[in-house]
Amino acid sequence: MYKRRISQSGRSANWRSGGVAAIFVYFFNSRVQRAKWLSSLYEKFYERADLKRVREVLDCEGGQSPAIDKLVADEPAEFSDYLNFFEFVAVLGKSRQLTQEEIEDLFHYYLDCLEDCPPVRDYIAKKGFERLDKLLRQRTNKT
Repeated sequence: MYKRRISQSGRSANWRSGGVAAIFVYFFNSRVQRAKWLSSLYEKFYERADLKRVREVLDCEGGQSPAIDKLVADEPAEFSDYLNFFEFVAVLGKSRQLTQEEIEDLFHYYLDCLEDCPPVRDYIAKKGFERLDKLLRQRTNKT
């Protein structure tokens, strides 16, 4: 009977250590996949030519320029794509697919540009970019 208990407890210990190892492997693989996913998101934003053109227009100090006014007035597809990208980022944040820290690490500067540009900020609030609008308001409240 004593040998049987030792044998059973040994199997139980093996199962527990195997379970711990499986959990470790799962979390390690999850982190690797998450890093790949974040890298892909980063590449999409920084390598797409249409988003780059909008970034260049919005990348000005003070948030006011004739180019920004034209961008908002003309509403080109690339401007909508740019804002929709950040709307998607905001949705990912809301669903906890991205953390607020990850959003800030990847896009802090460009979110600041959206926030600091009154014509664009008004456009976001009025044209149905609800999640992006909320993300920007939450960032403003934290500072």
